[in-house]
Parts: sequence; structure tokens; C-alpha cells
Amino acid sequence: MTNLSVNINKIALIRNSRGANFPNLLELAKDCEIFGADGITVHPRPDQRHVRFDDIPQLKEIVKTEFNVEGNPTPEFMKLVLENCPHQCTLVPDAEQALTSDNGWDTVTHFSFLKDVCAELSEKGIRTSIFVNSDPKMVEGAKRLGADRIEFYTGPYAKYFTTNPELAIKDYVFAAKIADEIGIGINAGHDLNLYNLKYFKQHVPSLSEVSIGHALIVDAIYYGLHNTVQMYKNCLK
Repeated sequence: MTNLSVNINKIALIRNSRGANFPNLLELAKDCEIFGADGITVHPRPDQRHVRFDDIPQLKEIVKTEFNVEGNPTPEFMKLVLENCPHQCTLVPDAEQALTSDNGWDTVTHFSFLKDVCAELSEKGIRTSIFVNSDPKMVEGAKRLGADRIEFYTGPYAKYFTTNPELAIKDYVFAAKIADEIGIGINAGHDLNLYNLKYFKQHVPSLSEVSIGHALIVDAIYYGLHNTVQMYKNCLK
């Protein structure tokens, strides 16, 4: 069974748009867990337009499943993570003004930097995951620098899935095979939805976890949050 971690950034965005605590981010995180989520993911960005830095300690207190904090390992981000010790930290190479995550790390070019960051997180008992494209060299680099897992950036897969699923999944299948051979865990995220998630899971059977936010929250508008979480869970069976 692949775990489903619900990214609640979009809920925080709605909350922040009115300047009050509505919807209540903590209550929604609790409800996602009650409805079947295996974890909660947040991505505190430098401009704090989604989840804010001061949300993290509160979420750490109430999340009972897996708490995954993702982001660019700037000094401010690292201080936040090391002080709150989530179960997992996913390192993402976002530019400061990035609208959304749109590329993986070059684990060869940034090897020394990422190795130091992973070591610092590991000392605190935090599982490390490196956001990468479906490139075997980047997967191998993540293993060498000491990461526990990779997270595949699945934007390209989602883009080409509707026209050619076999071509869309091809590079991920090969990169996942390399990951399995060298012994690094596999997560995935970005633009996965009710239409393409099951196919991805079927072709990457060793997939440990997916983190899904935007599509899941949009679907919840139509189906309700409880139903939607269960629908995504069914795609992963």
C-alpha cells in the first residue's frame, strides 16, 4: 500500500486570503487524518503565501500520522525544520518567487550542499527526501549524498499522460528500477490526480508515498473532503 499524504497548502491559501483563521488549518489537518490520510504535507514558502512558518509548531503538535515539511533548505527553512523535527523533510529547489515546484534537484552539481543538509537532518532523526526529475543520475546522486528517499517530480508525467500514457511513464519506470536496485525509497508528487494516479502506482509498484494537494482540494469542492481522500486512497490500492 502506498501512503497518501495530503498537502494542505491550498487550504492555508484560502485562510490567508481573508486574514482570519477560517478555514481552520489545524482542524482540517485532523479531519484529513480521520478521513484516511496517512500523512500531512506542508510547504512553507519564503513569502508565506500558503502555510506560514508559525503554523509548523502547531501542526507538529496535532498531526498524529506522518508530518512532512517540504521546501528549499535556506537557513530560515532549516532552522524551522530542525526546531520542529517533522517525520520527513523533502528538499525542493524552489526559487523564491516560484509559483509552484517545477523541477528537481541536480544532485551532482549540488552534491556537497545537499549532503551537508541531509546529514544535519539525519542527526535529528528526520527522514530526508530529495525532489528529483526522472533521471537515473539524479537518483544515484541522491543515494550517494545520503538521502533516505527521492520524490519524483511528476509534472511531466501528468502533462503527457492524457496523450500517451506509456511514453509518459517510461522514464519513471526506469528511474524507479535504479532506485530499487540501489536501495533508496520512492515518493512522488506534483499534478497527480484521480485520472493519472492509479496508472503511475501500477507501473511504479515500490512507490512508498505520494503527496497531493492542489488536485485533491479541487476535487473536494465537488465530492467533499471525506469522499475525495477515500477516492485517492482507492487509486493507490
